[in-house]
Amino acid sequence: MRAAPSPTMTVPAPTTERPVPPWATRIARLLPWLALPVCLWRLPIGFGYTMGLDLGPMPGPVWAGVLYVGTLSLLTELFALACRGLVSRWGETVPTWVPRLGGRRIPPMAVIVPATVAGLGLMYLLVDWWLAVFRVEGWAAGPYDNVWWQILADTVSALFVTWGPLVLALTYGYWRRRCR
Repeated sequence: MRAAPSPTMTVPAPTTERPVPPWATRIARLLPWLALPVCLWRLPIGFGYTMGLDLGPMPGPVWAGVLYVGTLSLLTELFALACRGLVSRWGETVPTWVPRLGGRRIPPMAVIVPATVAGLGLMYLLVDWWLAVFRVEGWAAGPYDNVWWQILADTVSALFVTWGPLVLALTYGYWRRRCR
């Protein structure tokens, strides 16, 4: 026979309305790690180091490049972390600390529509990268100084472009859990 919880013991709150499949949780945890290499790849470019690309002189002051690339990298990671909402309670219910809205249920379509649009936008990056890597006529990769820079760029980009299909898979899992 189990004892009733004592007042000093805390009972964990349910994480989501319905159980999240383990694959979805793993993908949501993986997304920020997939975006990190491309964010790190961008940072030297912001400081004017071309990472093997033959671009000529970088336009504008260095601080503008650093600000742009730093902001882009930060937003990329924040969006990757926001995908955790597709497998977390805060993707279903507004957190209680939010004034006026705290504790309210989030309509599923308010999450599904933007996540689908983002996933499809990221799929465009996948198709564009695929066409460039496999040298389909009309698309060309950047002019790199040597093959090693090209391999590094393709590897970093390959990790990043997997984000589109994974966001769509998470969105599908969210839809199945919340709308069925």
